[in-house]
Amino acid sequence: MLLEIHPKLPMRNKVVTEQYYIGQLGFTDIGSASFDDYLIVRKDNIEIHFFSHKNLDVLTNDGQVYIRTNNIDELYQQMIDNQVAIHPNGNLVCKPWGQKEFALLDPDHHFIDIWTSFCNVECKYCFKTK
Repeated sequence: MLLEIHPKLPMRNKVVTEQYYIGQLGFTDIGSASFDDYLIVRKDNIEIHFFSHKNLDVLTNDGQVYIRTNNIDELYQQMIDNQVAIHPNGNLVCKPWGQKEFALLDPDHHFIDIWTSFCNVECKYCFKTK
Protein backbone atom coordinates (compact mmCIF):
# COMPACT_ATOMS: atom_id res chain seq x y z
CA MET A 1 0.00 0.00 0.00
CA LEU A 2 2.70 2.51 0.91
CA LEU A 3 4.99 3.25 -2.03
CA GLU A 4 7.36 6.12 -1.34
CA ILE A 5 8.24 8.88 1.03
CA HIS A 6 9.40 12.34 0.02
CA PRO A 7 10.81 14.62 2.70
CA LYS A 8 9.52 18.18 2.86
CA LEU A 9 12.17 20.53 4.24
CA PRO A 10 12.23 24.24 5.01
CA MET A 11 14.41 26.53 2.87
CA ARG A 12 15.37 30.14 3.47
CA ASN A 13 16.15 31.02 -0.14
CA LYS A 14 14.91 29.13 -3.19
CA VAL A 15 17.76 30.30 -5.44
CA VAL A 16 20.42 29.13 -2.96
CA THR A 17 18.63 25.79 -2.50
CA GLU A 18 18.41 25.34 -6.29
CA GLN A 19 22.09 26.16 -6.68
CA TYR A 20 23.02 23.50 -4.14
CA TYR A 21 20.69 20.66 -5.08
CA ILE A 22 20.60 21.24 -8.84
CA GLY A 23 23.96 22.92 -9.46
CA GLN A 24 26.13 20.91 -7.07
CA LEU A 25 24.32 17.64 -6.39
CA GLY A 26 22.86 17.11 -9.87
CA PHE A 27 19.15 17.04 -9.03
CA THR A 28 16.54 18.25 -11.54
CA ASP A 29 13.76 20.75 -10.81
CA ILE A 30 10.50 18.89 -11.43
CA GLY A 31 8.17 21.45 -9.92
CA SER A 32 6.72 24.60 -11.31
CA ALA A 33 9.07 27.55 -11.56
CA SER A 34 6.09 29.84 -11.01
CA PHE A 35 6.00 29.11 -7.26
CA ASP A 36 8.55 31.24 -5.41
CA ASP A 37 7.82 29.53 -2.11
CA TYR A 38 8.09 25.88 -3.17
CA LEU A 39 10.67 23.66 -4.86
CA ILE A 40 10.63 19.99 -5.87
CA VAL A 41 13.85 18.30 -6.96
CA ARG A 42 14.52 14.76 -8.15
CA LYS A 43 17.56 12.60 -8.82
CA ASP A 44 17.15 8.95 -9.78
CA ASN A 45 14.43 7.71 -7.38
CA ILE A 46 14.95 10.44 -4.78
CA GLU A 47 12.53 13.35 -4.57
CA ILE A 48 12.79 16.18 -2.05
CA HIS A 49 10.26 18.97 -1.53
CA PHE A 50 11.16 22.36 -0.05
CA PHE A 51 8.90 25.07 1.33
CA SER A 52 9.78 28.67 2.09
CA HIS A 53 10.78 29.44 5.67
CA LYS A 54 12.62 32.75 5.51
CA ASN A 55 13.15 32.92 9.29
CA LEU A 56 14.64 29.46 9.64
CA ASP A 57 17.39 29.47 12.26
CA VAL A 58 20.05 27.24 10.73
CA LEU A 59 21.84 26.86 14.06
CA THR A 60 18.81 25.14 15.57
CA ASN A 61 17.60 23.32 12.44
CA ASP A 62 17.43 19.58 13.09
CA GLY A 63 16.30 18.64 9.56
CA GLN A 64 17.78 15.34 8.40
CA VAL A 65 17.39 13.09 5.39
CA TYR A 66 18.66 9.53 5.00
CA ILE A 67 19.33 8.62 1.36
CA ARG A 68 20.15 5.03 0.47
CA THR A 69 22.39 4.32 -2.53
CA ASN A 70 23.58 1.19 -4.29
CA ASN A 71 27.03 2.60 -5.21
CA ILE A 72 28.31 4.69 -2.34
CA ASP A 73 31.98 4.59 -3.37
CA GLU A 74 31.26 6.07 -6.80
CA LEU A 75 28.84 8.65 -5.40
CA TYR A 76 31.33 9.73 -2.73
CA GLN A 77 34.07 10.09 -5.36
CA GLN A 78 31.71 12.18 -7.54
CA MET A 79 31.11 14.50 -4.60
CA ILE A 80 34.86 14.85 -4.02
CA ASP A 81 35.56 15.36 -7.75
CA ASN A 82 32.80 18.03 -7.94
CA GLN A 83 34.15 19.73 -4.80
CA VAL A 84 30.92 19.26 -2.86
CA ALA A 85 31.67 19.96 0.79
CA ILE A 86 31.50 16.84 2.94
CA HIS A 87 30.24 17.37 6.50
CA PRO A 88 33.27 17.86 8.82
CA ASN A 89 32.30 14.70 10.72
CA GLY A 90 30.87 12.93 7.68
CA ASN A 91 33.68 11.39 5.66
CA LEU A 92 32.97 8.01 4.11
CA VAL A 93 33.20 5.38 6.83
CA CYS A 94 31.83 1.98 7.72
CA LYS A 95 29.95 1.99 10.99
CA PRO A 96 30.31 -0.88 13.48
CA TRP A 97 26.80 -2.07 12.58
CA GLY A 98 27.83 -2.60 8.93
CA GLN A 99 26.44 0.54 7.38
CA LYS A 100 28.72 2.52 5.07
CA GLU A 101 27.91 6.22 4.93
CA PHE A 102 28.97 9.82 4.44
CA ALA A 103 27.20 13.08 5.14
CA LEU A 104 26.59 16.51 3.63
CA LEU A 105 25.24 19.69 5.17
CA ASP A 106 23.08 21.77 2.85
CA PRO A 107 22.83 25.59 2.96
CA ASP A 108 19.97 25.40 5.49
CA HIS A 109 21.91 22.93 7.67
CA HIS A 110 19.84 19.89 6.77
CA PHE A 111 22.00 16.86 7.53
CA ILE A 112 22.03 14.68 4.40
CA ASP A 113 23.22 11.19 5.33
CA ILE A 114 23.96 8.98 2.34
CA TRP A 115 24.38 5.29 3.07
CA THR A 116 24.39 1.71 1.95
CA SER A 117 23.75 -1.31 4.11
CA PHE A 118 26.68 -3.32 2.79
CA CYS A 119 30.24 -2.95 3.92
CA ASN A 120 32.69 -5.69 3.15
CA VAL A 121 35.40 -6.53 5.65
CA GLU A 122 38.19 -5.45 3.31
CA CYS A 123 36.78 -1.96 2.88
CA LYS A 124 39.39 0.78 3.26
CA TYR A 125 36.83 2.99 5.01
CA CYS A 126 35.90 0.51 7.73
CA PHE A 127 35.68 1.73 11.27
CA LYS A 128 38.14 -0.47 13.12
CA THR A 129 39.32 -0.41 16.67
CA LYS A 130 42.78 -1.74 17.33
